[in-house]
Amino acid sequence: MEVQLTPRIVKPGLLRKMRWYYLGLLFLIPEIVIFFIFLWLPIFKGIRYSFFYINFVDKDAFVGLQNYIDVISNENFVKAITNTLQYMSLTVVLGFWVPIVMAICVSELKWFQGPARVIGYLPSIIPAIVLYGMWLWFYDTAGPINSFLKSLGISGIDFFSKKMSMVSLVFLDTWQNFGSATLIYIAGLTTIPKDLYEAAELDGAGVWNRIRYITLPSIKNLILLLLLLQLIATSQSFQPQLVMFGGGPDNATLTYLLMTTRMAFNDADFGKASAMGSMMFIVLVLVSLITIKFRRGEAS
Repeated sequence: MEVQLTPRIVKPGLLRKMRWYYLGLLFLIPEIVIFFIFLWLPIFKGIRYSFFYINFVDKDAFVGLQNYIDVISNENFVKAITNTLQYMSLTVVLGFWVPIVMAICVSELKWFQGPARVIGYLPSIIPAIVLYGMWLWFYDTAGPINSFLKSLGISGIDFFSKKMSMVSLVFLDTWQNFGSATLIYIAGLTTIPKDLYEAAELDGAGVWNRIRYITLPSIKNLILLLLLLQLIATSQSFQPQLVMFGGGPDNATLTYLLMTTRMAFNDADFGKASAMGSMMFIVLVLVSLITIKFRRGEAS
């Protein structure tokens, strides 16, 4: 008995979809290559370097876990982690709610919403060198903040002291970055149906009840996402600590990444610096996975 195989007929619409699919992949290839070369390849190399004593003159020497042991036993290691966690916590407590409040206030404006958005975003476009110079002047004993306090009969604040240095950095960071986060929250607020607010007003709900029961629940996922991004960004902060205080006074602003930078570029010990970077990479990946799992579980 002969079995006749009929040729498979591919519909023209399917061919057209496949053609567009592969054409889209073709456009993605340059981005994938750039992403691999400038992000994943350095990560893989950093993990590899963490097991070697890096010598740019002679051949690298394999040292196993010795770099990790040396880093963990460093006298400043625990201090750097403690300062980083303190900085992350203070930015959440003192600064994370600022763009949320600003976004809600701007969205409630009936006039001048455009100028308010522009004014709020202006701190984000100031160059870093200008920003740090400006805040060094603000925090100076003869700067505008202390001069204003003294004019009111209040003693000045030593923003460069060991007690106030970390709080000073949090104020700087909040002022610099709240504008971009505010715009993201405003974009999220525009997706909330206006019918919900109109129905709430007809039921006699005030501004606070509308915010509590409509606005905040509607942007809850956006708040969690920006919280994760802020935690990642603040855990990698080192530039303001380096420029404003140099990690001092008495290592009060020495963060984890600042210690990593010093090991790499001051001590030229790239093996230990790579070990510190690898440990941070693992921690951030775990935090991201936990957050994603939490969001999925909450959505289900």
